[in-house]
Amino acid sequence: MSTAASTLFGTAEALSALSPFGRHVRAGLLRPGQKRLSPEYFYDDVGSALFEAITFLPEYGLTRADERLLTAHAEEIAAWVRWPSVVIELGSGSGRKVGRLLSAIRARAPALRYFPVDVSESALIRCERELGALCSVTPLRRPFLEGVREALARRRPGQRVLALLVGSTIGNFDPQEAGALLTALRNELEPGDHLLLGADLVKDVDRLLLAYDDPAGVTAAFNRNLLCRMNRELGANFNLSRWKHTVRYCSPERRVEMHLKSLADQRVFIPGAACTLDFRRGETIWTESSHKYTVERLDALAASSGFTPVQRWMDVEWPFAECIWRA
Repeated sequence: MSTAASTLFGTAEALSALSPFGRHVRAGLLRPGQKRLSPEYFYDDVGSALFEAITFLPEYGLTRADERLLTAHAEEIAAWVRWPSVVIELGSGSGRKVGRLLSAIRARAPALRYFPVDVSESALIRCERELGALCSVTPLRRPFLEGVREALARRRPGQRVLALLVGSTIGNFDPQEAGALLTALRNELEPGDHLLLGADLVKDVDRLLLAYDDPAGVTAAFNRNLLCRMNRELGANFNLSRWKHTVRYCSPERRVEMHLKSLADQRVFIPGAACTLDFRRGETIWTESSHKYTVERLDALAASSGFTPVQRWMDVEWPFAECIWRA
């Protein structure tokens, strides 16, 4: 197929009118080599609902391990971080997993304020509804660092802050990106503030692959919804029957990768990204990485980004770590 069609709509006027989603799709799908899209765009209303369903699947033990640790050690976590007055959660989703922790903190800090930061409006609405009775909730529909800065602008002198990056959200970032995010977060915090970081640990490869390719096909629907979103919001004409959800494990990088594989040679029009794309049979769009950590790698990541590890808990049933780092 000719590649000339890739710039069919690429006039300066068309490009200036693109939405942020459209600009991202254009950049990710026209890049040389492997086509990529950021997992942050999974989470429209449909994607958020599908991910919530994934967390209940028997094959996906990550979320339950995270919740077990946060619930069982809520009092200890609250004591280690010295009962902060401000809690900022990056990638909060519905906030379901942090309710017990917020209750433990509020027992000693009645004026607790919680700032969930997420890109999904529907998730933030559920978060405010579910946790509003526990403390003051101020949802922020923002990218991570933008939301952190907005929340920190509202801290009062002398207030301590606990940032939450749980649920293994850090695993969605490549090592360099993870280091850059954590360094930037550290630079926004004050000495004595804390970060609670959740990270999925290295485990049996077959077990990992099943978690990201469940027999019920919920994760496949979650992945293909990204194509649906481009159809809905950008006017694209992806034919879902020509795309397959695929999962692979990259041993050197200790990461699970999710891809969308083209099942035929095909051409796709995406007006809202001002482009047309030719896909070869077998070509993929890389949609998500989920990096798995060792304890040693987590400690090294803390040190390189300016944090000091102070405490850690690990789940036995599904190897997962909850770590407290001090700024």
